[in-house]
Amino acid sequence: MEKPTIIVSRVDQLTVRWAQTVVDQYAYGARVQSVALLSRDIGTTTRVQLKVEYEGDESLARFWFVKLPSEMMWVRWITALPRLLQTEIRFYQQLQAHVPVSQPTVIVGQHTAGWASTLVLHHLKEQNAQPGKPGDELSIEQALKVVEQLAILHAKFWDSEQLNTDFRWLSGRVRRLEDFLGSILAVPLMKLGLYRADKLVSETVKKQAIQYAKNRRKIMRFLAAGPKTIVHHDCHPGNLFWNAQGAPGLLDWQMVRVGEGIGDVAYFLATALAPAMRNEYENQIVKHYQHFLEKNGVQELVADDLFKRYQAHLSYPFEAMIISQAIGGMMAPECSRILIERVTAAVEDHNAFAVAGA
Repeated sequence: MEKPTIIVSRVDQLTVRWAQTVVDQYAYGARVQSVALLSRDIGTTTRVQLKVEYEGDESLARFWFVKLPSEMMWVRWITALPRLLQTEIRFYQQLQAHVPVSQPTVIVGQHTAGWASTLVLHHLKEQNAQPGKPGDELSIEQALKVVEQLAILHAKFWDSEQLNTDFRWLSGRVRRLEDFLGSILAVPLMKLGLYRADKLVSETVKKQAIQYAKNRRKIMRFLAAGPKTIVHHDCHPGNLFWNAQGAPGLLDWQMVRVGEGIGDVAYFLATALAPAMRNEYENQIVKHYQHFLEKNGVQELVADDLFKRYQAHLSYPFEAMIISQAIGGMMAPECSRILIERVTAAVEDHNAFAVAGA
């Protein structure tokens, strides 16, 4: 028997009747009494916080976090083609149980072959945890904890045969379409993003970035040439959360794919640390990442080679932040400014575009 749909397209459809349909799929018999909208945030998706009250049942989660396709139509078009929200739903349905790092608790998710999709999670307060913000500046202690979790994630799937069987969909036609479109649109989007970034990016880096965009397809092949594992691919401070003991977890798995693990580390350090702090400690942090990989069974890594790959992968977080600036509406302006400044410093400090082959 087919399950009733929980898919909605608008926030005003998140009603008691809708919530009852959700609850019936995992706690049949419980009765929803009321649904209150606590907040709504619009970016790559429309993100809604709800408070759900029940008739006499206090064991169920009262605070929900709901993700719908973005209400901004141009953002919806950009995110619909690579099926980002659908990818996150599929992650929770098929992959979450295998991923050995802390994540939000999923209630239910559904999607269609088209754009329609709805994901319902426990709000992080149900896990006594707090979400990060994109512009957060992390300490070295926090950075070390995050790369430990990334190493555990990457080691679990390092050159695993499952990448070609159970999880083959992570590098399937949707990801190939995303890479193709990314390369086709790279130059116009890069130019627009750099124009909007204005003086946040030096003229020298702007010229290098345009050359990178022109050669993006070749560079993506180079960045994909390392050992394969499952990567988060969007590991900035706003996609982290922290429990009461200060341990990190990873949010927002809509970019998850097969890639090279050090790319996650580069993305994280380029976006999460103040440039001076990153410059002073990044070598130590990359070595710490290598140590945790080895501790979890990954062998035959050469430190100098790993750091060189780290430098090359710094080019991608720069691209991601500039393209986000080009699209607009995907991040608060102040957070966007902070992250562009950080990733620009990272590519300058390491001549990352040249290392990546631009």
